[in-house]
Amino acid sequence: MQTEPHSGEVRHQKPRHLAERFEGLVGVIMVIAIAILAVGLVYGILTTGSTDPKWMQ
Repeated sequence: MQTEPHSGEVRHQKPRHLAERFEGLVGVIMVIAIAILAVGLVYGILTTGSTDPKWMQ
C-alpha cells in the first residue's frame, strides 16, 4: 500500500561509460603533464648547464 501518491515522471540516469566520466578531466591532465615536462626541462637545463642533451655533447 502506497502512502504518498506518485507525481511526475521518474527519470533514471543512464549509466556513463568510463571515457565519459573522465572526459572533463582530460584538459586538466594535459595541463598538469605539460607543467611536469616544463619543470623537468628547466631542471635539466639548470643541472647540466647547457640546453644540449648529454648524448649530443
